[in-house]
Amino acid sequence: MFNKSLKTIAAAAVLVGSISAANADVTLRGASMFDEEHAFTKTLREFERLVSEKYAGDVTFDLRLNGELGVESDYVTYLNQGVAVDYTILAPSNMAVFSEAIPLMDMPFLFRDLDHWDAVLSSDALKPLEDDLREKAGIVIVGYHGGGVRNLASAKPIANMDELSGHRMRVMGAPIQAQTFSAVGAAPSAIAYNEVYNAIQTGVIAGFENEAASIQNLKFYEVAPHISLTQHTITVRPIVVSAKVFDGLPADLQSAILEAGAEAGAFGRALESSQDGEKLQAMVDAGQIEVHDFVGREKMLELVQPVQDAYAAELGATEMLENIRGM
Repeated sequence: MFNKSLKTIAAAAVLVGSISAANADVTLRGASMFDEEHAFTKTLREFERLVSEKYAGDVTFDLRLNGELGVESDYVTYLNQGVAVDYTILAPSNMAVFSEAIPLMDMPFLFRDLDHWDAVLSSDALKPLEDDLREKAGIVIVGYHGGGVRNLASAKPIANMDELSGHRMRVMGAPIQAQTFSAVGAAPSAIAYNEVYNAIQTGVIAGFENEAASIQNLKFYEVAPHISLTQHTITVRPIVVSAKVFDGLPADLQSAILEAGAEAGAFGRALESSQDGEKLQAMVDAGQIEVHDFVGREKMLELVQPVQDAYAAELGATEMLENIRGM
C-alpha cells in the first residue's frame, strides 16, 4: 500500500510538472536586419500580435532590430541550431547552404506578375520545398512575406543588353542566381550583403539587384543611384521558425504560430507590394536615384528559361515548376 501511495504521488507530480511546463511563460527570440519602419519588421510585429491573440498562454517576443544579431546568413545558422534566433524573415537563397532546392521559390523570372505570384503563395504549390527545408535545415516555413520587385541598381546606367554585358554585379549566394545573370551576359559574384555598399564604393563590383525598400532603408542609392527596371523577380520571403524550438512548444502554441504565420504573410505581401512603387518614387522625388527603362527584357526571358528548366530537372522539381508556370 505504501508503494502504491508513492506511485500515486509520483504520477501526480509528473502531471503537475507537465501542466506547469505547458503553461510556463514562453519567450521567442526574433531578428530583423531593419528598423521598425521596414516591411519585414512590421510583418514580424503583426506575426507577434497574431500569435498572442490566438494563444491562450503567455508568450513574450524579443525581436532584435537593425542587424543586432548579424545578417541573414547568420540567422540561418542560428535557426538550424536552435540558438539566438527563433523566428525571422529570410531570402530563400540564404538557406541554400542546407537546402539546395529552396532557392527555386525565389528564382528570377519565375512569376509573370503580382497576381500570379500571390496565387502561388496562397496555394500549396511550394510544399515540396517547405518539406525539404524542414528536413535538411530544421527550419519551418509558417508564412510567406515578399512582394518587392527587384531591379538592377548600379553606379552607372544599365539600360539594355549591351550595357548589361560583363556588368560586375552582386547576387545572392544560391547558384541559380549566378547562373541566371550569367545567362543574360552579366558577370555575377556572391558577396555578403553587409559588404555590398563598400564593394560598390571601392569598385569591386559595379552594382547589385534588390527591391526599393532595401535600397532606400540601407541608403544604397548613395553608391548605386541608377535603377534599371528589369523587374526580374517578385520576392518571396518566408516567415520562418526554428524547428528545434517549434517542436518543443505546446501544441496549441504551434497551431497559433502556423495560423499567425499564414495571416501575417498575407498582411506583409499586401504591405510590401503596395509600398514598393511608392518607395521607388520617393527616392526619385528626393533626387536620390535615376530610373531607366530596360530594353530587351523579352530577350532576357528567352535566355533564362533553359537555365530554369535545367535547374528544376537537377532538383527533381520539373513537375513543380510546370505547375507554377501553369497557375
